[in-house]
Amino acid sequence: MQKITTFLMFDGQAEEAMDLYVSLFDDAEILSITRYGPDEAGEEGTVQHATFSLNGQTFMGIDSNVEHAFSFTPAVSLYVRCDTEEEIDRLFEELSRDGEVHMPLDAYPFSKKYAWISDRYGVSWQLSLE
Repeated sequence: MQKITTFLMFDGQAEEAMDLYVSLFDDAEILSITRYGPDEAGEEGTVQHATFSLNGQTFMGIDSNVEHAFSFTPAVSLYVRCDTEEEIDRLFEELSRDGEVHMPLDAYPFSKKYAWISDRYGVSWQLSLE
């Protein structure tokens, strides 16, 4: 059976990012981490491959061991439907810290409270109060 999983590639901050995300969402945990060892392709101790879940949704993450001229882009984002104002305010505060706000937390014609941000790792998030 085919399954599609979001795959996030970081430049040395995969574990730090996963720790943040798991701390912010319910039913969230790091499911597995394989690290680069000595004399392997990546920097020793960084994430060779990991899986984590947020609200039951599984994600994969790595620390790239190859230099590349690209990173995350807001053209692809994680869309989060928030149940309460407290939840959207908390997520906005934590995820936007040291990141970039593309659309500030405010009322819009399509949502009574919404924000679009990129976190400090470059991952793009859309937060919407349902």
